[in-house]
Amino acid sequence: MSNRIDEKFAQLKAQNKKALITYIAAGDGGLDLTEKAVLEMEKNGADIIEIGVPFSDPIAEGQVIQEASLRALRDYHTTLKGVFGMVEKLRKQTDMPLLLMLYANTIFRSGTDAFFDKCREIGIDGIIVPDLPFEEHDEFQAAAERNNVYNISLVTPASTGRIEKIASAAQGFLYCVSSVGVTGMRDKFDTDFNAFFDEVKKYSKIPYCVGFGIRNGEAAQKMGSYCDGVIVGSAVVSKIGEFQQNALPEIAALCQDLRNGLDKA
Repeated sequence: MSNRIDEKFAQLKAQNKKALITYIAAGDGGLDLTEKAVLEMEKNGADIIEIGVPFSDPIAEGQVIQEASLRALRDYHTTLKGVFGMVEKLRKQTDMPLLLMLYANTIFRSGTDAFFDKCREIGIDGIIVPDLPFEEHDEFQAAAERNNVYNISLVTPASTGRIEKIASAAQGFLYCVSSVGVTGMRDKFDTDFNAFFDEVKKYSKIPYCVGFGIRNGEAAQKMGSYCDGVIVGSAVVSKIGEFQQNALPEIAALCQDLRNGLDKA
């Protein structure tokens, strides 16, 4: 059974293009705004979108996404059920790959089988669980595979010695974290990207994309030169934080800038 993520990367490869993967915190500004923002990002160059399910203790996130998560829960009472409903509406309007980024406890609380059954039913193509170490992927793997949902693996510059094991078993795309720490926009990186990506390239059989810290087209061009795509989250989320219901033109302009930069990589 094919997965939209594989199909998208095959299409991009044929076009000699790199993937622009964007992230949005579901429910920040309300789920209607999230739905519109996803479609706006697709229209302006995004290829794959990660939808963040808000969580009360988002340990992998920097301040921008933490605050968005808090607003989604406190001001808009966002629930997993509500996010699922929004994805069902999106699926009537787009066939692009959609992923959920969420914490393990949210899946356990739903019941693992019920969660992945629902993902298949509404058209979720993959999940990213930042607090689930690779060694514990078996917790979800059987249910995910049965429903053709990819459990996306992450590697970081601190994964030395584990990159071979993680990369060789990864599905969909390998999420390469640009620097150790939490998400957020950065002005500079301390990582030796040549060494990091040399090792990733050696072992990865699937596309690999870099995330954490990319804020504009210039950064997308620079980071895109190392890999098959870039992942941008905080820069998108900060637009909603600042402009709320008026954020769509800002998000469109950001995606165009990112796409233009990436197309030069």
